[in-house]
Amino acid sequence: MDDVAAAIADPVRREILVMLREQRLAAGEIADRFEISRPAVSRHLRVLRESGLVRDTLVGRRRLYELDGSRFAGLIGWLGQFAPAAGWERRLDALETEVYRTRRERRRRDAADQRQENTA
Repeated sequence: MDDVAAAIADPVRREILVMLREQRLAAGEIADRFEISRPAVSRHLRVLRESGLVRDTLVGRRRLYELDGSRFAGLIGWLGQFAPAAGWERRLDALETEVYRTRRERRRRDAADQRQENTA
């Protein structure tokens, strides 16, 4: 998880990940979209590759990069504890349980009242 967090800490690497979200791209195509040098982009790609966030495939003389989103799972799970929705989800689950319990008790009480009316 730490290597993934370190890899996405840089804005250039985050932008590369966004580019690779939809399609595979060659290293040169990625580098052309930045104003930094090709060697700098290459270093960013190496960090992403070593963290497991992207994988590369050699096709002829071109190296194509693609996103491997599976490495985000650990980080997403850890970050989930800080998401405001996580607390609400538990509260809503508890509310749902309480609603079902109340309905069940009401049905039982109504059925008991009905039986008393029928026997009287």
